[in-house]
Amino acid sequence: MQIVSVINYKGGVGKTSLTANLAAELAFRGKKVLLVDLDAQASLTFSMISPDEWQQKYSENQTIKSWFDSFESGAPLSLKSIVHSPTRVNSRLRQAGGKVDAIYSHLGLINVDLELATNLGGATLAQAKKNFTTVHRRLLKGLNEFGDNDYDLVLIDCPPNFNIVTKTAIVASNFLLVPARPDYLSTLGIEYLIRSVSALVKDYNDFAELNQGEKVDPIKPKLLGVVFTMIQEYGGGPMAAQRAFMGQHQTAGLTVFDKYIKRNDTLFADAPQYGVPVVLNSYASGSHQSVVEGIEGVATEFGRHMNWWM
Repeated sequence: MQIVSVINYKGGVGKTSLTANLAAELAFRGKKVLLVDLDAQASLTFSMISPDEWQQKYSENQTIKSWFDSFESGAPLSLKSIVHSPTRVNSRLRQAGGKVDAIYSHLGLINVDLELATNLGGATLAQAKKNFTTVHRRLLKGLNEFGDNDYDLVLIDCPPNFNIVTKTAIVASNFLLVPARPDYLSTLGIEYLIRSVSALVKDYNDFAELNQGEKVDPIKPKLLGVVFTMIQEYGGGPMAAQRAFMGQHQTAGLTVFDKYIKRNDTLFADAPQYGVPVVLNSYASGSHQSVVEGIEGVATEFGRHMNWWM
């Protein structure tokens, strides 16, 4: 089971759309995928189920916030107990052999960060270091409840920040996937993100080495690559201004996916209300179908990076 965090400091880069559609396409190809929505905006959650259904069935005690809160109450929940199977997307996958399950988010998740921060202190330096690893590996321990036969892939939709909740995702991850628009602000934060991840990995591994009691393994999440989204084409390829930003990261030595996702605001904006990602729909329009083909290409490249036969 591979765990991948989808992350970018910049919001509005198509992070949630990429996560939902990548999961759906891989499930269509037979993979078992678990989605974890760690963004307090809950956009991924509301791409899978309606807000009314979320409010009636899950909001009170069946979200990732409920799971984090359960540690504060002294009666931790099993992460497995809050996994659900969104009906509409899985109805499209019945003949495919794969599935998409999800752990839903909550609008109050933003307050969890403050609660986690209160647990980071300690009367001594040794205690503080132990608390640091305990808090930051909480999601990792939860995901360790699942076996390789449960899921092939866990995709974590991270919030556009580097708070403690985000750090728990990075600590849990084997890989990081960075969606980006090909513009100045969207690409500016990638280098900063890489530096921040490196600092977290160093601190965590240093503290893990000094941890007394429970054995704590070091972490080494790998940057899987940058996927460009919202591409506007001209003459059969990205516009010149966008190509310039895309090329910057290639020359900087980062892995940049060859395939990209084209811009179609209406198509992606409408999909969540139906609970079915764009890639699972059929379109007569050439422009709509070309968006689907881009997603399929990204999924194929993703599978190749994961050493899956796709």
